[in-house]
Amino acid sequence: RFVPKRMVPFSFPLSKCALWDPVAMGDVIGSHITYYRNPKLSMMEKTLRLAYRHAKQNEKKLFSCFLLGTLAVDEDGEGITLTIDRFDPGREV
Repeated sequence: RFVPKRMVPFSFPLSKCALWDPVAMGDVIGSHITYYRNPKLSMMEKTLRLAYRHAKQNEKKLFSCFLLGTLAVDEDGEGITLTIDRFDPGREV
């Protein structure tokens, strides 16, 4: 399930010294969270209701918030599960 159109190459910022040789070696490979694993998303109902209520009460159309959770590899090693269990509305300042 390699999707080259959605993959974005990453690079490190320039620095005066490096701990490794920055010259590329070997073939280019893709690294994506869904390349080898089947992702699942699990969200607590309480968290979803809190986020929904906050969005309805907010007067702005766009607002910032945080959804916090844990990422775990399944026991069989075939999938990953992202469990979102907390909502943080953040701060305006």
